[in-house]
Amino acid sequence: MRQPLVVGNWKMHGSRDEAAKLVGGLIQKLGGCQAEIVLCPPFVFLADVADLLSKSSVGLGSQDVATQVQGAFTGEVAAEMVADIGCRYVIVGHSERRTLFGESDALVAEKVAATLRAGLVPIVCVGETAQQRDAGITEEVIAGQLNTVFERLGGADEFVQSRAVVAYEPVWAIGTGVTAEPQQVVQVHQFIRGLLGKLGAASRVLYGGSVKPENAAELFELEDVDGGLIGGASLDIDSFSAICAAAD
Repeated sequence: MRQPLVVGNWKMHGSRDEAAKLVGGLIQKLGGCQAEIVLCPPFVFLADVADLLSKSSVGLGSQDVATQVQGAFTGEVAAEMVADIGCRYVIVGHSERRTLFGESDALVAEKVAATLRAGLVPIVCVGETAQQRDAGITEEVIAGQLNTVFERLGGADEFVQSRAVVAYEPVWAIGTGVTAEPQQVVQVHQFIRGLLGKLGAASRVLYGGSVKPENAAELFELEDVDGGLIGGASLDIDSFSAICAAAD
């Protein structure tokens, strides 16, 4: 049975004081949670949050990594560096990285490989824009995003065996307050499970896109939904803890 996973993506928010208060409050609230919980703060707060989480069951993740191990790459952060800080997970290919910073499917695949090279678990984000959904090519888009990763790793089986996670985040639902309809979520998650192949039942597939306490339980009860990648609601102690409780 797949353990539910809830990942808090803080994006570019907060200060050191705010991070400390948020982590402290979450640790108090999440003590008995059976779902696996991971926090992904900005790079500059990773060391602070790692220290705060060191005696808790809450895990640490990075929001991105570079493809290189080291070198003259100003502003980049290697997967080995975030592993050294204490990260276990890395969010790869978030739609904001794809749309705002031009990350291609091929670059995302290289970042997945870099994450695995460092012994970390990638959370590979996939999803369609509103225009792509309206055009009826949602499955084509997601297949292209995932198959590029599979090809880089040597196949879908290698992806599953690496314990990599997939996060379906329809771009049109991220930060908009609009959540995909349950049937839409089920259809896409089942399609993703099919792409993962004969071993796909072992992989966790998360949903993201305006998940909040009011809809978390309904979403997490859906077939093939193993938890969530949470944006804005992860910055509020009560909201995020309620979402984590729903995953239980």
